[in-house]
Amino acid sequence: MTLCTLNRLHIFGEIVDGQMVLNELGSMVQSCWTEIPMHFENIQLDEFMIMPNHIHGIICIVGARHAVPLRFETFGKPVPGSVPTIVRSFKSAVTKHINELRKTTRVTVWQRNYYDRVIRNEKELNEIREYIVNNPIKWELDPENI
Repeated sequence: MTLCTLNRLHIFGEIVDGQMVLNELGSMVQSCWTEIPMHFENIQLDEFMIMPNHIHGIICIVGARHAVPLRFETFGKPVPGSVPTIVRSFKSAVTKHINELRKTTRVTVWQRNYYDRVIRNEKELNEIREYIVNNPIKWELDPENI
């Protein structure tokens, strides 16, 4: 999945010589990300990268089965352990901590929604892992790097 900051503001650090250098906010994002499995027992984390204005991460849903009816969230009725619930919880925790650090209240950090994709096989998984790991190296070539 990919989550972007509101207005793509560079708030998590900077790219220096093809490496992401986290600032205090970026380190806090990293801490919140690594805590996800503590709050959702059916989740394992895979590759993850914080960029100046977005994050990429792979989450694995343990025990997911095929051919089971999907339960979709509706407003005010989260489905425990679902991707939308996990993302909402993560974004909320990050926003809360950033507002505490900045001594602000209710300031939005994230753009609405997120980009996600179901990874269907090992080949796709390895390609996406490589994309995530190499993202800082390609930062200077990204037209959205403003």
